[in-house]
Amino acid sequence: MPIVIIFVLIALDQISKYLVLNWLKPIGTLPLIDGIFHLTYAENTGAAFSIFTDMQLFLKIITSIFIGLLLFLLYLEMRKKHADPLTLFSLSLIIGGAIGNLIDRFRFNFVVDFFDFRLIDFAIFNLADSFIVIGTILLVFVIITTPEEDWF
Repeated sequence: MPIVIIFVLIALDQISKYLVLNWLKPIGTLPLIDGIFHLTYAENTGAAFSIFTDMQLFLKIITSIFIGLLLFLLYLEMRKKHADPLTLFSLSLIIGGAIGNLIDRFRFNFVVDFFDFRLIDFAIFNLADSFIVIGTILLVFVIITTPEEDWF
């Protein structure tokens, strides 16, 4: 089931970015709640909050290694007799999001971003970023609430 979740998340991310490239890029921004929340086309050549800007090869290598490690952890969890569904789901979210952004890096040499919360002047982000953040929060919760001997 985690593999299905990963593929669905990648598909959702890539479909959203396809729509953004075809419909939003030509107009630049679309205010949904003017001054508060816009859909804004952005090309991010860095990582979160634009760190490592224009270091695509480095980001491709690090992301690939990170995905490999997470897939290994997912495999270890799936092999357990009583795999924890929340651990499986959190890892699936992170892996799906990371692969979605990695696809962009290989296709375009940047990541397509479009969610623009202007009220708080937050960085523009995408669905894959949301999956990664939600998955990470869930995984931290799992780690905090699970006895160490039960990890993977």
